[in-house]
Amino acid sequence: MQNGEATSYWCESVDGDSHVSTHSREPHKHYQLKGELMNLQNISVRAAVLLALSPLGPLSARALDVHNVPKGVQIAQDQGQVERGKDEKLTVFLKMHNQEEYDKAVEALYDPASPTYHKWFTDADFTKYAPTAAELKTVKDELSKHGLTVLSVDPQNLSIRVHGAAEKIEEAFQTQLHTFTYKNTTFQAHVTDARLIGDAGALVDTVAGLDRHKAVPQLMYAKNPKTGKPLFLKRVTASTIGQTLASSITNVALTAPTVSVYGTQGSALPIGVYYGLNYDAAYSKKDSQAVAYTPKQLQAHYGLTSMIKQGYDGTGQTIALVEGFGYAQAESDANLAAKTFGLPPLTSANFEEIYPDGVPPIENIGITEGWNIEIALDIQSAHAIAPGAKIIEVAADGQDDEDFIYALNYIINHKLAHTVSSSWGVDEEFLGGPPEAQAFNTVLQHGAAVGISFQFSTGDSGDNGLGSPVGDVAIPADAPYATAVGGTSVLNNPNGGADVVAGWGNLYTYVNDYGAVDPPNSTVFPGGGAGGGESVFFAKPSWQKDLPGSGRELPDVSALADPSTGFPIIYTAFDSPFGESLGQFAAVYGGTSLASPIFTATWAIADQYNGKPLGFAAPLVAKLKPSDITDVLATNPIEISDVTGTVYDAQGATYYSADGLFENANSAAIQPEFLSALFSAPADDTAYAITFGTDTSLTVGPGWDNVTGYGEPNGLPFIQGVTGKTAGAPLDK
Repeated sequence: MQNGEATSYWCESVDGDSHVSTHSREPHKHYQLKGELMNLQNISVRAAVLLALSPLGPLSARALDVHNVPKGVQIAQDQGQVERGKDEKLTVFLKMHNQEEYDKAVEALYDPASPTYHKWFTDADFTKYAPTAAELKTVKDELSKHGLTVLSVDPQNLSIRVHGAAEKIEEAFQTQLHTFTYKNTTFQAHVTDARLIGDAGALVDTVAGLDRHKAVPQLMYAKNPKTGKPLFLKRVTASTIGQTLASSITNVALTAPTVSVYGTQGSALPIGVYYGLNYDAAYSKKDSQAVAYTPKQLQAHYGLTSMIKQGYDGTGQTIALVEGFGYAQAESDANLAAKTFGLPPLTSANFEEIYPDGVPPIENIGITEGWNIEIALDIQSAHAIAPGAKIIEVAADGQDDEDFIYALNYIINHKLAHTVSSSWGVDEEFLGGPPEAQAFNTVLQHGAAVGISFQFSTGDSGDNGLGSPVGDVAIPADAPYATAVGGTSVLNNPNGGADVVAGWGNLYTYVNDYGAVDPPNSTVFPGGGAGGGESVFFAKPSWQKDLPGSGRELPDVSALADPSTGFPIIYTAFDSPFGESLGQFAAVYGGTSLASPIFTATWAIADQYNGKPLGFAAPLVAKLKPSDITDVLATNPIEISDVTGTVYDAQGATYYSADGLFENANSAAIQPEFLSALFSAPADDTAYAITFGTDTSLTVGPGWDNVTGYGEPNGLPFIQGVTGKTAGAPLDK
């Protein structure tokens, strides 16, 4: 598995509105759609949906007033109605009053020329736009009439959360709920347009929970491309972790060009002779090793070292991480990592775990989908970038869209944090439908109104075969009020100087497999890449008016995501949710699951520097000057030696340029400038050419692009750019 693969099982190969908050106890899978989905494209329908859901277009027609059945039902196999009596939760969002005026009021909060710039909404400010008590009662009574039980009501009357049997939900919303399968995916969707019965239907904006799909972690581990096994995975203890990491990870990804010969002179042909940079050349075949950046190295890369020394380390700020299920060892794992890397420990003063729906009945149920690893990655990377910030893990009791919408709402209504990271999502084009997309955007707009920035990972499979410009866009990263975080590769420059940053996109091709491969370009295969593209649901917000296309463009910004240049974490593995712990493991991970918490923690430092919350990050990033952000460009192969080679066989000698080695990969042709190196896989005689910066049909270029957005944060210039200040808020001494 390429995404969502981070379960603990492969470790076996190595020898009401109440919440539960406890200190002592306690990703994203894109689906391979290829050409099928493109055959379903309907431009007129797309335009209608864009108009209906756009925060800038007419808003008289909202999600439940247009056709709202997910297109995935046209592709997937219908397994029939969901189980009768199955209890499900819904969040029903009511229509705002003066929606267009509300949209303008929220947008003005992010306009420096507006008198309300950064004057965040108070509870009283919402009363002008919020549904009335009478309207709330009408909807609540209708839901109750159909046997649905109210769980909670939003403080501003914006939404009602209910639960009830599937057949009661179908009756209330005049639809049917069916289970569908597509390849290895199972999901639930409504099969006819849904609308609440009676007068209450006219008061409903959208509903979350009619459609249910697993939003799994968007993370990937550094792997042997031949076997799929981790390059680095070791059981560790407090006494062995330091030595293990010292001997097993390196931040020197690239070493000087050398000549490599595959096959022995005088032996049978073919023989391959290659020249180029070497990736992870320090690896020893006796032991596994991976390229990874420690917290201090990441701080240096993002220009934060001196700021942290001055006290701009997130002190006084809170970072919320939205996760599935939680896991009991999150704090102890993070503290072993903190001790190893010289970071402050997590204590009751700077770490909290909150369960909005209560602690799951099975303590580690989330490990089957890799949530233990996702949570470890999120906490440890956020703590690495902003070691002074408080971290709150907000753990939903599931991983469906409605579970996460409730968690996001909970953060807003309980005023938990002003910067939030989520490393999960659902494929927009296939699984998502208008009600779900609008539900997320409604919550995120509420967050933007009160000064919260919600970050979301954009995914790990490039365009997933859908082609540009649509690309592979995820819900809720597609929302106009989300900050979408794409991915980069961070590499040392073997010629000296600053790090080389490329848009994350890896390709591999065999050059040796117990003998020279002839021809080498016949076996090109992907190793992952940052998601991005153009939304089919939302029009471009005002701050993207100068970008191409008509839909909301992703991503907005980027950070390290390539697992081949990843981040070391420590997590506890289990043989099953009910089984015994297998112990603590050290591994190297990446994916846009890493990029989102890195940027979120950087935003916390920006909030600290500003002295008050900056709010929604995306429009502020879009306004930066070029010097305020690291614009990620296509790597110039003239500056650094890419891989070239000659294969000698019975027909003679055939020369392969770097482009020629990957000529069967569409992405290499679309992105002609990329970096490549030779890589020998551990414990076998296989060697590859590997690329950095070949992300399917998505491309990197000057200014905004659909792999890295506007680029990576670059420390003080970035923070001064988004704050508009040349001196930060005074620090407490």
